[in-house]
Amino acid sequence: MNGAKRPYVVCHMVPSVDGRIVTASWKLPPSALAEYERTAQTFAADAWMIGRISMEPYAGKARVPSRKVAHPIPRTDFIARRDAESYAIALDPSGKLTWKSSSIDEEHVIAVLTEAVSDDYLAFLQSKGVSYLFGGKTDLNLKRVLGKLRKEFGIKTLLLEGGGKINGSFLAADLIDELSVLVAPIADGAIGTPSLFDAREGKGPVRPLKLVSFEKRKGDLLWLRYKLKR
Repeated sequence: MNGAKRPYVVCHMVPSVDGRIVTASWKLPPSALAEYERTAQTFAADAWMIGRISMEPYAGKARVPSRKVAHPIPRTDFIARRDAESYAIALDPSGKLTWKSSSIDEEHVIAVLTEAVSDDYLAFLQSKGVSYLFGGKTDLNLKRVLGKLRKEFGIKTLLLEGGGKINGSFLAADLIDELSVLVAPIADGAIGTPSLFDAREGKGPVRPLKLVSFEKRKGDLLWLRYKLKR
């Protein structure tokens, strides 16, 4: 366990048998997405987290207005709501998501930023009722971010559903507690596309795993669950 100072992090993904995660050309049946959602629900997570690019379709497109009175906004966390049943968390270091709403299907939005974002953008988030946390001056300290999510929002279990770089960053920081993969019946074969974990060039942050369970699911999906050995 992680000592309850941060959420329990489950990385939940659908890779191909060769570890690729860009699904656009796979032509998976609708049942595959349904199985992904069903297996995700078994964790009873309080929140889910993805990166900026993956979050763009959910965020929508609003305009970030320039303020008439440009007073500085302090780089302190803004908590718009603490009582949501679930939270949608976006890692958006540069502040590029233009939120139309403060919720996604009743899940309250939390933006994770660096202090390098503009005052206009912070004012925009406040006007939309989007909560935000600072994870560092120019780069995100993921351990610090997780600590804030637990302290400020009471998040106990977090589903990490990021791209290869985000998942790789969590792996490198040793912040993943469990790995849940629905292996798709697909051999992708692409070179240079994102994989389950893309931490760094050369030698990666090798982490040993312990198999917890395996189960065949609909559509020839194989559900594997691992705990990270520590």
